[in-house]
Amino acid sequence: MTEQPSIPGPDEMRASNADRERFAKVLHDAMAEGRLTVTEMEERLDRVYAAKTFGELQPVLRDLPNQVVPAQQHHVAQPQPQPGAPSRIGGRGTSATAVAIMSGAQRKGVWTVPPTFNAVAVMGGVELDLTHARFEDPETTIQAFALMGGVEIIVPPDITVHVNGAGFMGGFGGRVANQVGPPGSPVLRITGFALMGGVDVRAPKKSRRDRDQIAE
Repeated sequence: MTEQPSIPGPDEMRASNADRERFAKVLHDAMAEGRLTVTEMEERLDRVYAAKTFGELQPVLRDLPNQVVPAQQHHVAQPQPQPGAPSRIGGRGTSATAVAIMSGAQRKGVWTVPPTFNAVAVMGGVELDLTHARFEDPETTIQAFALMGGVEIIVPPDITVHVNGAGFMGGFGGRVANQVGPPGSPVLRITGFALMGGVDVRAPKKSRRDRDQIAE
């Protein structure tokens, strides 16, 4: 008789992007509560985003009270692009990091966003303009951190956006914090932390021509 393959246990299950984001959210909340320092949170976030299985995720919360994050058992299918609709998905990421320390950094125009992008503003400003950007994968995560600085993320209306960052003596969010794009649109998850600073997620400014058409 052929031996049946063993069923993997919960800790051996492969971690999804959604699993990693839920663990990252717990770490951000713990830092906001004073349970973790910024350095400790960043070290654990590195482990979270590098984890391949659920068993590798669990230890990052081992010393935080009442933090049991179960694995998601369901699978959410990615919507398929509509026939004839222009796709923003495809290509190789052209830039994975934007850092501004007492200075400024900008990503705009035609560029390709990798699956994970890090934006750090320390007493400076970072602008990420996704108006004409493409995305390497159907789902992308932007990890934003602002310390006495600001990160501005400009998102067009044809992508889906989920924001779950936190702010302490600062703000994290914007008018398009939870935006649903058309079927087949890229999914953008924005997470992170703002300390005495801000992470602002907004739509592109309308041109004068667009404003005139709306007024007519």
